[in-house]
Amino acid sequence: MRLLKKRICIIGSGVSGLHLAYSLRNDFDITIIERQSPAQIRRGRVMSTQVHFGPTRTREKRFNMPKWGEQSLIESIHITIGNQKLFVGNLQEPALSVDQRLYYSHFIKDLIEKGVSFRFEKVDKESVEVLIDEFDLVIDCTGKNGSLLPFSIEKDLSPFKTPQRKCIIGYFTGIKANTPLGVSVTVLPELGEMFEIPVVTEYGPATIMFIMAIPNSNLDVFKGIKSAEEFTLKMRSAAQQFFPEIYNRIDRKNFALCDENSFLQTALTPIIRKPYLMVKNKLVVGCGDSVFLNDPITGQGCNLSSYCAEQLYETLIEYKNSKWDVEMGESYWSRTKQYVKEVTEWTNAMTKPLPEHVVQLLLQGAQDQVKANEIAEWFANPTKAYEAFTSTKFII
Repeated sequence: MRLLKKRICIIGSGVSGLHLAYSLRNDFDITIIERQSPAQIRRGRVMSTQVHFGPTRTREKRFNMPKWGEQSLIESIHITIGNQKLFVGNLQEPALSVDQRLYYSHFIKDLIEKGVSFRFEKVDKESVEVLIDEFDLVIDCTGKNGSLLPFSIEKDLSPFKTPQRKCIIGYFTGIKANTPLGVSVTVLPELGEMFEIPVVTEYGPATIMFIMAIPNSNLDVFKGIKSAEEFTLKMRSAAQQFFPEIYNRIDRKNFALCDENSFLQTALTPIIRKPYLMVKNKLVVGCGDSVFLNDPITGQGCNLSSYCAEQLYETLIEYKNSKWDVEMGESYWSRTKQYVKEVTEWTNAMTKPLPEHVVQLLLQGAQDQVKANEIAEWFANPTKAYEAFTSTKFII
């Protein structure tokens, strides 16, 4: 007699939800609940930014997710402090950034074609309990807006009570790409940061300008701006004032947002939660930003979500024919906790003034290409960044 597949409900179709769906679909009966249709996502406002570094792209291959073209591959990290460009570090494996509106809608359509069930409806804290009764397991992948269920906060990894940065994001055409193609990271002490990211959009290659302003600093100048036109003018003037190297690559005639919805202002308070709990004697788990929400300053959101999706996949396969209870939840948490800690503590440290030994490392990168490449690799391998930031010794 053939056993029925266990039924899993994934709430949310961001990176963690999509990676889980692709990885689990052959072993379990998967239903994804997403409040927006692919067309609504594609026409909607940009949700954030994301750079898929090498390990995340490897997981996408492992789970047989459709490939993107090899255009606009990100090969390097450009580091600038103040107005001094220090170095360009080369990544071991190329990264890729895709407009989430394109990425999510594309993969949702592909999963539907592959037979994965979707429900396009909103889930709230009341209706989630009905889903817990209906399915063998509910996975909360609702993202940065917060979890649907009261997963307990890990206080030692959640030191902040307020947002540490204002996030100001625009997807633009009319900027000459840097060479070699890479993510530019500009740190302005006491003001904030700018990340310039080459991105694939449905309009072709574009550039994300992502300002992370310390609240109420001189860089926090986008308050009250509502329209695409106002946003574009303010971004151009902010680049001229604070980021002259980027401003000099702007084609003033063709500098424009990709579309009227390709800008965003937001702020979030980083919170890390234990990613499982029991509800009505049934296990419920969380994955991605719903439980592991970091500040975007290190670009780890989608990469941490992908990593944790893979660890949850491994856990579910291990327990495929066992009872899904607290023991399985603890196994999932034990698989992810150390990496979550490393990413979080590095990210939290980046929101503060850089430690002197890290400044010295960056200056060393300006003189030594091998060191520059090692620093670039922090973004692909946050464990290395964590080790560098928490090291008590500095060796030249």
